[in-house]
Amino acid sequence: MGMSSVRRRISTAAAVPVAICAVAASAAPAAVASAPASASAVGKGAKPTVVLVHGAFADASGWNAVAERLLDQGYPVIAPPNPLRGLSNDAAYVASVLKSVKGPIVLAGHSYGGAVITQAGAGNPNVKALVYVSAFMPDIGESPAELSTKFTGSELGPALNPVPYSDATGSGTDLYIKPDRFHAVFAADLPASQTRLMAAEQRPVTEAGFAEKATAAAWKTTPSWFVVSARDKAIAPDLERFEAKRAKAHTVEIESSHVSMMSHPDVVTEQIRDAAATVTGADPKPAALARTGSRTTELALAGGLAAAFVATGTALAVWGRRRART
Repeated sequence: MGMSSVRRRISTAAAVPVAICAVAASAAPAAVASAPASASAVGKGAKPTVVLVHGAFADASGWNAVAERLLDQGYPVIAPPNPLRGLSNDAAYVASVLKSVKGPIVLAGHSYGGAVITQAGAGNPNVKALVYVSAFMPDIGESPAELSTKFTGSELGPALNPVPYSDATGSGTDLYIKPDRFHAVFAADLPASQTRLMAAEQRPVTEAGFAEKATAAAWKTTPSWFVVSARDKAIAPDLERFEAKRAKAHTVEIESSHVSMMSHPDVVTEQIRDAAATVTGADPKPAALARTGSRTTELALAGGLAAAFVATGTALAVWGRRRART
């Protein structure tokens, strides 16, 4: 047999593994794409709406990092303004927001916002879970001001600056945190450049409202979660532990300042997702499972194709040399 004939046979035979690899490679994306679809089927219901309530000396932007993560994961999110004009007034306002939400709700509150959700969430059958983040969690007849004196560890009292105010409804006293104490007491684990702006833009709470007693306690009938901040200087960590234990809340404790939703947003988001999972019955981490499955399939296909091509190529080379000698 002539060399030209041998070369033609080798070329024809070599085209076989190339064609096989091309067909398999074209099928690979379809196989990889199917993995997330099967993972998403794990979900057992639509995601609940997460309502995030901020506390005193802050506004809803404090929830930005948590809200962004939840939105990216497909949760509807509402972060309404907390009026900070008094517990009964603030709870009534938030309760009206909750009534506008269709379907199940996970209600989260930070700091004084915890007292607000305690009262606002009571009696609303759509509120399926409560999440407290470095928060007040009063029982009926307790006020945030009263709870603040229950344990040592808070430095908030001496850091407050009372400022008289008047408006169309009357007059009273607003409470601010002194700018030179804001970083240490409120947000010690955030950059000083950031807390300087937070101090300048803080929203005050009324002194009378802070002393107002709760008339309802949603945590007595609704499952609760709690993020305890071990380095909190605004609310004593021992008070947070006491509240969480009293409510039999699902609790995680982290080394954080008062603003754990800003300095540790992943932990806070995870608590909210865990609470949401009890509402839907879904795995709280479906996205991670989908990525893992997709990547595993992709690597397996790539490895198999490479091995097949190398083995076929080696066999062809040996066959070609033998044919050439004949």
